[in-house]
Amino acid sequence: MLSQDYIDSYYTATAIGIGDIRRANANHRCDICVIGAGFTGVSAALHLAELGYEVILLEANRVGWGASGRNGGQLHTGQRKWQSELEELFGRTRAHELWQLAEEAKYLVKNRILKHSIQCDYKPGLLHTAYKKSDVQDYKSEVIKLRQDYHYHQIRYVPREEVSEMLGTDIYHGGTLDNGAGHLHPLNYVLGLARAAREAGVVIYENSPVLEFSQTEPVKIKTQKATVIADYAVLACNGYLDKLNQNMAAQIMPINNFIIATEPLGEQGARQLIRDDVAVADSKFVVDYYRLSADKRLLFGGGENYSSKFPANIAEFVRPVMLKVYPQLKKTKIDYAWGGTLAITLNRLPSFGKLQSNIFYAQGFSGQGVCLTTLAGKLIAEAVSGTAERFDIMAELPSPEFPGGTLLRYPGLVAGMLYYSLKDKL
Repeated sequence: MLSQDYIDSYYTATAIGIGDIRRANANHRCDICVIGAGFTGVSAALHLAELGYEVILLEANRVGWGASGRNGGQLHTGQRKWQSELEELFGRTRAHELWQLAEEAKYLVKNRILKHSIQCDYKPGLLHTAYKKSDVQDYKSEVIKLRQDYHYHQIRYVPREEVSEMLGTDIYHGGTLDNGAGHLHPLNYVLGLARAAREAGVVIYENSPVLEFSQTEPVKIKTQKATVIADYAVLACNGYLDKLNQNMAAQIMPINNFIIATEPLGEQGARQLIRDDVAVADSKFVVDYYRLSADKRLLFGGGENYSSKFPANIAEFVRPVMLKVYPQLKKTKIDYAWGGTLAITLNRLPSFGKLQSNIFYAQGFSGQGVCLTTLAGKLIAEAVSGTAERFDIMAELPSPEFPGGTLLRYPGLVAGMLYYSLKDKL
């Protein structure tokens, strides 16, 4: 696996705090070695260092190089499934526990931003839009459930006419506005967390891909030029796990998603698209998600593929999806286009667990990872320090393997995705 620098994206062009590379070129001994410097890994390293552990963080490329530095930057409320679904699956008590953890995840992100003065353009507000008329009743019912059963009053149903006024498009049938959720610049957020981690004593080695690790006590983690021996290890590789562990890999499916950034639209042009500067995500199976940047560009995410390669022209891959929402942008220039690899699970719930008593992991956040990954780092730190009850709530969620394991998962996924994509179009 060749180490790489940051890709060309709007986030990279506006990044704050990209430092010089420090590589692992000598052997080391530490309390805990974290593998992967995305949201999960950096959060885990920071929380562990704050508990007094000596932590080394190994990253194959750069901090936030993967999905953590390329995503839509949306902070969602709750888990990846609605509370009504979680109640049906796991009962009201466990559903409420999962809700409280998800609420803590939002608080944790916002608190880290304030505590460490992270300049990541955080703004409140997330509008979920009903792409199909049949989605409207589900949206209304979930708002009622959250307000009545979970005492969450920061969300309300938005009728079709108001959605059109808010977004400058008439393709949606209604939506929910969640002012407890929000959006941010994801690369600057993870870079800010990494700065805080270094200040807490974490040693971060970049361009230092892990070749293998032992399932022993202590753990031996090998890179090309160094071996790290640690009492504990944390695997935070997500969609970039590759072949480090086949059992973990069988629980997730790496997929590619893509984003474009328009030229700056100006204050008036931007407000004609998203009047209140909220983030937007629709109800399609292959979700469209978009928001305004700090300099008034439209950042629009849409379309995915399931191969090892990105489209040759990402801008032209995503532009038609954007124009279905905003045909008025037909002549608007696209300044940036990029893709990233995320990991989904079969049931879309994150996969937490331990390979053995001293090796922890969290993965498969299925497109809703900004908040939950930050929380994952905290829960892992708690578990390492001997308080595993909250980690276990997440670890007890089912993590079924994809049929056929890593060899046959792609054909089944592609067939399923094509089916649901066709339903979206119809």
